[in-house]
Amino acid sequence: MIKKLILPALLLSLSMVNAQGKKSKSYELASPEGKNKIQFELVNSSPKYTVSHGKTVVITPSDMGFLLKNNDDFSSNFEIVKVENSTFDETWEQVWGEKKKIRNHYNQMVVKLQQKNKEKRQLEIQFRAFDDGIAFRYVYPRQGTKDSIFIMDEKTTFNLKEEGKAWWIPAYRENRYEYLYQNSTINAIDTVHTPLTIESKSGLKLSFHEANLIDYASTTLVNNTGTQLKTDLVPWADGVKVRVKDSFTSSWRTIQIGEKSGDLVDSYLILNLNEPNKLGKIDYFKPYKYLGIWWGMHIGKYTFWESDKQGATTKNAFEYLDFTAKEGFHHMLIEGWNKGWTPAWYENHMHMFSFTKCADNFDIDKVVEYGKQKGVELIGYHETGSNLINYLKEIDEGFAMYKRLGIHTVKIGHVGSKLNMKEWHHGQFGVNYFRYVLKKAAEYDLAVFYHEPIKDTGERRTYPNMLAREAARGQEYNAWSEGNPPNHVTILPFTRLLSGPMDYTPGVLDVEIKQGYPGKRIHGTTAQQLALYVVFYSPIQMLADLPENYAGNPSFQFLKDVPTDWQDTKVLNAEIGEYITTVRKDENSADWYLGSITNEKARDLEISLSFLDANATYEAQIYADAEGTDETHNPSAVAISKKTVKASDVLKLHLGGAGGTAIRFKKL
Repeated sequence: MIKKLILPALLLSLSMVNAQGKKSKSYELASPEGKNKIQFELVNSSPKYTVSHGKTVVITPSDMGFLLKNNDDFSSNFEIVKVENSTFDETWEQVWGEKKKIRNHYNQMVVKLQQKNKEKRQLEIQFRAFDDGIAFRYVYPRQGTKDSIFIMDEKTTFNLKEEGKAWWIPAYRENRYEYLYQNSTINAIDTVHTPLTIESKSGLKLSFHEANLIDYASTTLVNNTGTQLKTDLVPWADGVKVRVKDSFTSSWRTIQIGEKSGDLVDSYLILNLNEPNKLGKIDYFKPYKYLGIWWGMHIGKYTFWESDKQGATTKNAFEYLDFTAKEGFHHMLIEGWNKGWTPAWYENHMHMFSFTKCADNFDIDKVVEYGKQKGVELIGYHETGSNLINYLKEIDEGFAMYKRLGIHTVKIGHVGSKLNMKEWHHGQFGVNYFRYVLKKAAEYDLAVFYHEPIKDTGERRTYPNMLAREAARGQEYNAWSEGNPPNHVTILPFTRLLSGPMDYTPGVLDVEIKQGYPGKRIHGTTAQQLALYVVFYSPIQMLADLPENYAGNPSFQFLKDVPTDWQDTKVLNAEIGEYITTVRKDENSADWYLGSITNEKARDLEISLSFLDANATYEAQIYADAEGTDETHNPSAVAISKKTVKASDVLKLHLGGAGGTAIRFKKL
């Protein structure tokens, strides 16, 4: 049942003494249970805010406002016109997701400001206090002028009270978000992408991000001094940060606050700050797992382009479809099916891909028809090469072809340092492009997952045809680079995955990649690959390995069983970059699934099964690192066992170095 409640919220007006010794009026907003508080005041006519969690100050007085074109200061000379406050409480249901029912409960304070000069320009700042964090955004209303607005800088700062450990990836680099996370003190970070995760000296876990990013530049954060983080909006090629006609609404600036590492994963603040579902029930999509002609290209067995090792041939497609159907799966991806692929396809260049013409030796109509006979639907694939001029000329024709063929999902890639070799993927241009394509796809009954995208800010709530995206170093880096180190997968749940589902492409059982490039491998065990299906949430999960590595492998059974749509999710234990144990309840059965992974350190964990139904008995189907197994010692060995358990039991898990455990709790 969905409940919605809007009531006046408690808002305290306090008399404060600012740094200049002058009294000023301060407004305080507390979250529903009082866990988090925001204070707002004008200091010398400039807006400032602070944030606290319980008795701990998180953010000391910090700047707000903008610098507009021609050095026009829109961050001072304000007076408060009005302060409005309210409470909101609802429980809403996801069309698909990691948790079916989500409570959206916050107190809100809206501060309406006006400059004291003759123009009397207005600015509205909306604050929301949740028990799992805080958020605020700016609204610049239409003000009787039709002049365009050019934002040259957003002055928002986050003055952290304490030093701490930060996990971050650098911004403004060639490979977008695809970098290994660094761990440093706050005062040593570079200009970084969000989500930015920090563990403060007091032990609080903080994630800085943004939500509901529409027609605005995405946020990066820069450390200029001490523990201050400043917003650095990603610019257009000409240096302007945001250009709009006569009004704008920024994305929400968000701080998720937890006392335990797992609290960040259990937070749905980002989703709650997005608008409700605009598409209704999308009958053309239900969460699924898929195989594909993909990993073979990354390990060098096949090529993306037309050659004697071409991966996307009708013959290969039929063989993959046979295997997919035989093993009980219903979706398959084929990359390289179209004209335009060359050995230099990934280099920065305005590549000219076709989105309707098949490569030599591939017939998409025949492949789709054969798949239908086998009960397997093809997943569409568009690699744009970041040449959006070319792509947008053909997008309707390409999407219409997929609709004619009965294809309902499309993967869209954007390899290239910049869009059209000119604009950042995460500037206002990219933000608008990715939202445009998402809406366009909905017109053709297509669900989308992006690679080389703009980061996720929760729009899957509004447009549930937005399935997943990459926006981090995924599995393919293990195929042809030095690879992702063991701690990479134990950092992602507390950083990148806080923004939304990731198409990481797990499921490589041959972790030593025996058919691949010499010296390249996955820096983890096979049991860890299984556990990633529970730890890393996505409504679509690839079974990335080659069919021959699945055939006859007992561990493949877990990949057949594990769902991709969940009724509930809980983090049982976790430390950022060290380990995490997650359990999820299947949306379509009474079964629970557990995934536990560790970094390079072997661990012994005790797991309370109190999340299970107290009145039921379960068969625990356990896939664990075999005795003596770790990243470098027999990493493919998986010990499979069964055990009858109840909610009152405690399970002992042993995870080898870079290892994991995956368990299905089948209700008896």
